[in-house]
Amino acid sequence: MLKIQTRDLNLFYGSFQALKNISMEIKANKVTALIGPSGCGKSTYLRVFNRMNDLIPNVKIQGDVMIDGENIYRSGINIDELRMNVGMVFQKPNPFPKSIFENVAYGLRVNGIHDKTEIEESVVNSLKQAALWTEVDGKLNKSAYELSGGQQQRLCIARALAIKPSIILMDEPASALDPISTAKIEELIHQLKSEITIVIVTHNMQQASRVSDYTGFFYLGELIEFGKTTKIFTKPDNPHTENYITGRFG
Repeated sequence: MLKIQTRDLNLFYGSFQALKNISMEIKANKVTALIGPSGCGKSTYLRVFNRMNDLIPNVKIQGDVMIDGENIYRSGINIDELRMNVGMVFQKPNPFPKSIFENVAYGLRVNGIHDKTEIEESVVNSLKQAALWTEVDGKLNKSAYELSGGQQQRLCIARALAIKPSIILMDEPASALDPISTAKIEELIHQLKSEITIVIVTHNMQQASRVSDYTGFFYLGELIEFGKTTKIFTKPDNPHTENYITGRFG
């Protein structure tokens, strides 16, 4: 089942065209990896799905971006609701200067949930989903800054999960982490995809091949190739894709 679809998507930062005629179909409850050299448009494309590019001056977008069949760039769409449905995890862990509990509860409170029992249940469930509960049980009132980098990133994932999104965008979520923490994040991605559609930007080819079901290779703002990860990594159609994956350029 399709979850996200872009058709003939072009994006400009002023006169610079960052994305060129991108058409892609992202399936529900699958992990889709976006790979390619730095500056090729991967993160820009990722931010299209929660309209984060709207915050950048002089951005112009052409084409269609559909989530669950609805064009999210049509006039009158509620962007707050969109961002509740499309969570985001950034490259570096960015916990708030609050307790572990309040980090996860933040989105619930902002979205008008004030029932103490409901918030507590959501916080615990989200921490369990993010594979962090056993490490923070009994420490929920401690500062989030006391957690390790890997734990902070899983806390940020728990924070995103608390408002029950159907999509989570991950922009190089493990690039700042050690190998053990990276493995935990990858295992978490495997567990979450049964309930959530995940789109991940990564520079790590091994990570892309391990965690994703589908892969899109971007180069100079264009989608060069898109398909099942096993095919992209073993028998790509485009020589540019093969050269990038095998480390011959990029």
